[in-house]
Amino acid sequence: MDGLVRRFGEFTAVDGIGFSVEPGELFGFLGPNGAGKTTTISILCTLLNPTAGTARVAGYDVVRQRDRVRASIGLVFQEITLDDYLTAAENLRFHAVMYGVPAAELPGRMEPLLDMVGLRERADQQVRFFSGGMKRRLEIARGLLHTPRVLFLDEPTIGLDPQTRTHIWDYVDELRGREQTTMFLTTHYMDEAERCDRIAIIDRGRIVAIDTPDALKASVGADTVTLATNDDARAAEELRSAFSVEVEHRKGALELRVPDGEAFVPRIFDVLTVGVTSINVRRPSLDDVFLKYTGRDIRDAEAGASEQFASNAMIRAWRRG
Repeated sequence: MDGLVRRFGEFTAVDGIGFSVEPGELFGFLGPNGAGKTTTISILCTLLNPTAGTARVAGYDVVRQRDRVRASIGLVFQEITLDDYLTAAENLRFHAVMYGVPAAELPGRMEPLLDMVGLRERADQQVRFFSGGMKRRLEIARGLLHTPRVLFLDEPTIGLDPQTRTHIWDYVDELRGREQTTMFLTTHYMDEAERCDRIAIIDRGRIVAIDTPDALKASVGADTVTLATNDDARAAEELRSAFSVEVEHRKGALELRVPDGEAFVPRIFDVLTVGVTSINVRRPSLDDVFLKYTGRDIRDAEAGASEQFASNAMIRAWRRG
């Protein structure tokens, strides 16, 4: 894609972004709610037209070759879009008809997918009796039924408990081992972003960084030392004076970034005249990467109305076809 823009009235949700994804890659789109993730994926899935710029998916233009794009992709939404009063097998069969999967090929596609997501024994049960995790697994199977070249996973584990999230990712990892499907993941979970081959960080509609998780963490270039003392204000002054470092008050403690945290800790005790109640050294994480490139913590970002609009629009447009 190149120079992609999407506006909602006077609000710019996607602001001139561009990047490419390699075949077979697990590509992560990391950002807080409201950053522009869902709007971007809506454009790539042909559910929203861009205001400006171009994008191609599986080699097809998302505006001029909409049907070709749709035939080449699978999509797992943030919200459950299954028919609760159909069985798991019936949901898959309906999807197969919509995508023109030959009837003779359907059993050979359905059964391995149901096995992979652990639902073969539940194939004839109505989906309304499924747990949230089971529904999400069935949606992943449905998204793969027509053997798409690109699978879009839009916050696929949102609202699920940690154990179920882990199980979902076990299935995704197994899938990556079996297929060569390109996967495009949007998430605001750092542990999910760590699984990606590359990550693009989006904030306020703009791409602020893109690289492998390890390269992004290396770009931070420092360890984080966190300490609490009997007098944080005085400790901060003494640390700034002794080491000429920036010291921040964050979440009831002091934070400073230094090249080698473990070697730096003994030097702290040499200069402080106040008591230290706790101290911790942490290597760079994706949280630190996000903070470096956006100036804020991903958890502090508030959801934007445009993203909720885009999420709802995705589902409505997909159902209409």
